[in-house]
Amino acid sequence: MILKVISAQGILFQGEVDSVTLPGTEGEFTVLRNHASLISTLEPGTVTYHHDGRSGEVQVNGGIIDVDNNVVSVCIY
Repeated sequence: MILKVISAQGILFQGEVDSVTLPGTEGEFTVLRNHASLISTLEPGTVTYHHDGRSGEVQVNGGIIDVDNNVVSVCIY
């Protein structure tokens, strides 16, 4: 699936991932390939993604997430 992390300054990350873990308002959650469509708000924390045995992370101060058709769009504050 594709992960896009977007801020007011531009795209911070865009690429293929196997999973992404996010700091949701109701608690941390993980999105995998073929996840149901979802819109949620994010709390301050870390967005962690994994692909081919490697991982990366982006610190966020909050934002929103949209999951649709194997595209995870994270708009951060």
